[in-house]
Amino acid sequence: MELLQLHYFRTVAQLEHMTKAAEELHIAQPALSQSISRLEKDLGVPLFDRKGRQIKLNSYGKIFLQKAETALKVLEEGQRELSDRAGMEYTSIYIVASAIDRLSGALKKFLSMHPKINFRITQASMDNMAQLIEDPEVDFCFTAVPIVRPGVFTIPVLKEEIFLGVPPGHRFANRSKISLSEAANEPFINYRKGYPFRIMNDTLCYEAGFSPNVVCEADDPGSIASLVRAGLGVAFVGSCKIDDDLTKLRINEPACHRIYELVWLKDRYLSLAARNFRDFLVAYFLELQTGVKK
Repeated sequence: MELLQLHYFRTVAQLEHMTKAAEELHIAQPALSQSISRLEKDLGVPLFDRKGRQIKLNSYGKIFLQKAETALKVLEEGQRELSDRAGMEYTSIYIVASAIDRLSGALKKFLSMHPKINFRITQASMDNMAQLIEDPEVDFCFTAVPIVRPGVFTIPVLKEEIFLGVPPGHRFANRSKISLSEAANEPFINYRKGYPFRIMNDTLCYEAGFSPNVVCEADDPGSIASLVRAGLGVAFVGSCKIDDDLTKLRINEPACHRIYELVWLKDRYLSLAARNFRDFLVAYFLELQTGVKK
């Protein structure tokens, strides 16, 4: 049994499709099929049920997949730890973020201090974070929606105030603050139903005593800001640069804010670079919000 066979088997088991697995692994399909057949011969049991060109992981395969993933995870973390011991300057840090713009300033400053560190960043919806954090290559998730699952560490790093964004010339545009209940009859632009931010925004309106009249739905803050600028309605907006040219009213009541957290798995090995970045990020946002250096 070879390490490469385990890697091939994991990919085929995840996709349950030999052609797609071969494409993802960048090898010829016959070579992949032969490798899986040799693995089954070594183990003495079939790992897949085959019907024509279709394959499906069977009960033996499911048991072996759990063991293979455990073994590969340990080996991958061992490789990262060895690289870490060789020096942090050439290490990679992989972050999955729901709002990359909130991290841009911190990333720029950290890279100016450690220019040889490589960052890999993936933007993902917040409702996918619980699955993505399982990726053995991911160091951290950066999200405003708590990841509810056992075996995670979380650190709150950014408390973002939420404002009411209004179009140019709106009757509220000359004001600096507002009670949210005053906007009860306004048309609202919001995220699509089911989005975590939509649930948060609707909850704020319910706390203010009304159900929002949502006239437009969008998928991202940039689209929401554009619709507000076009005069289609008001919206909850944060402090990101996308919203900088909007008229933003501070909401007196209820208290409106989001907490962004850095999340990682308890049993995941974090490189020295990743640990340094985690500590840097906490200190960076603390100084940004309070002016106090940590």
